[in-house]
Amino acid sequence: MGVKNGQEFLNRVNQLKPEIWVDGAQLKGPISESPEFRGLLKTKSSLYDYQTLAEHKSEMTYDSPTSGEKVGISFLQPTTKEDLRKRRAMIEQWARQTAGLMGRSPDYLNTVLMSFASSSHFLEGKENCFPQHVHSAYERAREQDLTFTHTFITPQVNRAPMYFETSDEPISAKIVDTTQEGLVIKGAKLLATQGGLTDEILVFSAPKLLPDPDEAFAFTLPSDAEGVRFICRESFAGTDSAFNYPLSSRFEEMDSIVVFDNALVPWDRVFFYRNTDVASQFFASSSFHPYTLHQVITRQVVKTEFMLSVAQLLVETINVGGYSHIQGKVAEIMISLETLKALLDKSEQDAALDQWGYMRPSIVPLQVASNIFPIVYPRFSEIIQLIGASGMVTIPTEKAFQSEIQQDLVQYLQGATKTAEDRVKIFRLAWDLTMSSFGTRQTQYERYFFGDPIRLAGQLYNSYTSTSAFPMIESLLGPLDCGSK
Repeated sequence: MGVKNGQEFLNRVNQLKPEIWVDGAQLKGPISESPEFRGLLKTKSSLYDYQTLAEHKSEMTYDSPTSGEKVGISFLQPTTKEDLRKRRAMIEQWARQTAGLMGRSPDYLNTVLMSFASSSHFLEGKENCFPQHVHSAYERAREQDLTFTHTFITPQVNRAPMYFETSDEPISAKIVDTTQEGLVIKGAKLLATQGGLTDEILVFSAPKLLPDPDEAFAFTLPSDAEGVRFICRESFAGTDSAFNYPLSSRFEEMDSIVVFDNALVPWDRVFFYRNTDVASQFFASSSFHPYTLHQVITRQVVKTEFMLSVAQLLVETINVGGYSHIQGKVAEIMISLETLKALLDKSEQDAALDQWGYMRPSIVPLQVASNIFPIVYPRFSEIIQLIGASGMVTIPTEKAFQSEIQQDLVQYLQGATKTAEDRVKIFRLAWDLTMSSFGTRQTQYERYFFGDPIRLAGQLYNSYTSTSAFPMIESLLGPLDCGSK
């Protein structure tokens, strides 16, 4: 019970027997020893070690309200603004261990489960809904320090707004039967980051224009449940060399398709099913968006700090800080960083208790931040590429520095303030962040973290409550026959 350390985390992962496919072959043996996953799992292990160190326990854990054991603060259901600040401080601590590059660090799904549990009253009295199962999943995760991934995107077969699947065999995961034991699910879901590498998987529906009752559900399953298969993309981890791949060797998060092959979901793991109204309304009515955005923007602030540090280190290494265009580019990252920090602060300052007694961060500043970041993050990558210029591709490997051409490299690749080896390390870091397979995946990941950026802007437009400047206009023009949003 309570928080786990790194070795306990790895032991539990290695006890899992999920069906994972990589490059057309099924994974065999301990998960933590697989070359595609061992860097990531070692990093996650270090996060669990960090939370159990005596000097960090007060910042990373709190006393469970049921067991009294120390549990992770990312599970904390906030009832005060101070609770929100505690959550943010904890999230920042873990994010700094990963430079904000791990979008699915454990605190993200812990936050998702906490938000579901804090809003489970919404399900009470509704058809085919089991709020008590939401609570039990949350408490199980909190008390055992379980890890989760989640999946909710339908396969990208036909993105037309009015598309309704009519194939004989399900493509999108759906209910194909109900039995005394539970739901039977067949079909696929995208895009489970770290799929198969966590204790459990959270599966739920995303609202769509033509809802199908058989696609309206939410539940959890163990990752090694029978009939659940994870099909991975190609690994972007490069090699284990921290010199050659300083980021991808540590932080590569595999993405996977989740296939449900007549998988049985026991009733006690079902949150709701065959209720399209709940599937459409739960995420908008619950605290899912305020709490998850609060976690995500906190991580993205840390990631922006990291991008700024990389840009500044490049500038120093080759001494280009005197150029005004370089100053302007770096200032763009600074402006974005301070904007994101201010929005995060405002979300906490304007937080208010919801109808169930939990302190929700204000959603509008977080929505604004989530609209900004998909735009500025690709620009951050571009700025680093532009500062590094040709140096971004003049990056010999670790072996080259151990070969007979070492002296050539030492002479010709030195920087204004760094040795050749340190200069190459810095430029390989910038390359892995912005130009490698890992780096370009990071850009695409942040572009679509919360969905289509155009839809995010539409959601902000439609939900924004105007402060109404019409009285100021009418003081100039006189009464106007016009309404306000």
